[in-house]
Amino acid sequence: MSAAGKHAHRTARHSRLPDLSLRVCSLLFLATCGPLSAQAPPEGALPPLLQGVQFQPRLGAAVPLEVGFRDEHGRRVPLGEFFGAKPVIVAFVYYSCPMLCDQVLRGLARSLRAVSLDSGEDYEVVAISFDPRDTEAAARAKRDDLGHGLPRKARSGWHFLTSGEREIDALTQSLGFRYSYDAASRTFAHAGGILVLTPHGTVSRYFPGIDYSSRDLRLALIDASNGKIGTVLDRLLLFCYEYDPATARYSAAVFRVVRSGGILSVAGLAVLLLLLRRRDACRRMTPGEQ
Repeated sequence: MSAAGKHAHRTARHSRLPDLSLRVCSLLFLATCGPLSAQAPPEGALPPLLQGVQFQPRLGAAVPLEVGFRDEHGRRVPLGEFFGAKPVIVAFVYYSCPMLCDQVLRGLARSLRAVSLDSGEDYEVVAISFDPRDTEAAARAKRDDLGHGLPRKARSGWHFLTSGEREIDALTQSLGFRYSYDAASRTFAHAGGILVLTPHGTVSRYFPGIDYSSRDLRLALIDASNGKIGTVLDRLLLFCYEYDPATARYSAAVFRVVRSGGILSVAGLAVLLLLLRRRDACRRMTPGEQ
């Protein structure tokens, strides 16, 4: 290659760097920020591809359980098949995603490995592709790829779904998940995060980003099950911790703990006074009365 050709090649390569850097930084922002409704910059400050990208689930919102999907085996199933008895963790991904979706699923698997609850028995995990081009073959490939990082017992509780555009839109819109498609790169701009739903299909908790606290996930699953899974100690922890939608984390319920401490202190004082009165009454008794 001539010197002029080499110079032109380097110039073209470096001209693409700002655009590539912008894409990478934007994806990292979406992956690591807190709830987008609270921390996203003004819409005009984002590149056009990212404008309108949101992850704003409403606590208590109901999902359309009648919407049909295909699982990784090609079976046509309603979403409601995975609900009814156990809480469900939902992750919106697409199976050809070059970076963020894989980090969401691996971050979830990593966190759940430290949770002493069993998928398939205590809860279900449902990965739902929002790319209508994804097939059950792509879903199986993603399941097999991720399955190497899961305990063998846990794999039966993970499901990988695909569907058409209409069904995908019905579900993502009901859960406040908005994304955009870049035709040039054939990729999607989207936020990362997971939702924890009740057995009846309502949003109980959500966690944005790609790194999820195992403690928070366990408390969220017990919360969503209304105490039907977990131990007595877990229910005591839930009394001491509460979920904050603004930060999407569980934090100490200071007022609740202080109030409980006050009640216990008053009760203890009452018991102490009662014991003192009984002791004084016994001392006043004559030997014959005793």
